Amino acid sequence: MDRMIYTAMSGAKATLSQQATVAHNLAHATTPGFRAQVQNLRAVAVQAPGLPTRAFAVDATVGSDFTPGALQLTERPLDVAVLGPGWLVVQAPDGSEALTRHGRLEVSANGVLQTSQGYPVLGQGGTLTIPPETALTIGRDGSVSATRPGEPKQLVNLGGLRLVAPPPAQLTRGDDGLFRLRDGGAPAADPTVQVAAGYLEDSNVNPADTLVQMIALGRQFELQMRLLTSAEQNARAAGELLTVS
Repeated sequence: MDRMIYTAMSGAKATLSQQATVAHNLAHATTPGFRAQVQNLRAVAVQAPGLPTRAFAVDATVGSDFTPGALQLTERPLDVAVLGPGWLVVQAPDGSEALTRHGRLEVSANGVLQTSQGYPVLGQGGTLTIPPETALTIGRDGSVSATRPGEPKQLVNLGGLRLVAPPPAQLTRGDDGLFRLRDGGAPAADPTVQVAAGYLEDSNVNPADTLVQMIALGRQFELQMRLLTSAEQNARAAGELLTVS
């Protein structure tokens, strides 16, 4: 029996999975510091005699594109863009440490420095607490200082952002969009990582290229559906011939 229907079905399934990944990337085209998700496939030959041209499409790896995004000037003191391959360390809801490049920071009602997504930003000694009615200044090395209204020359050092730079091969993306070390450990601080205050890093998703990719995947899925239809018609014709004989 010809296995075309199964091979075409595996390709259609893989195409739908890729389409979902591309749609996810497009949805985050305006998310600061977002890293595009990459999905690769591999061909596995069908282990059957007489079918040397048949191959299944199988998911191989789901990774991330770590290409830096462009920097946009916002002039907002709490906006920071990580320069180079570094990361900000935040506290996930389960209490674990996670990594992000989403640099739109804000101060919570409890005075805790956090991302706009609600994740507390970690310093060398834990979360950073900001005194009320103070203006923050974030240095290039990640140091956080505060001044009170009317006292611009009296800087109070509140600590510093914990900046890390683990190799991309050691990182994995969680369901919450945050990155973590594959071994579950906590990366050590890297003093060479710097940030630019008043800037935000754009997502590295190119909307135009992503839309073209979505169109190409849509046409590929249509082709695979036609192959399924052809396989069904061939099977029906073969069944009629057997019935007649």
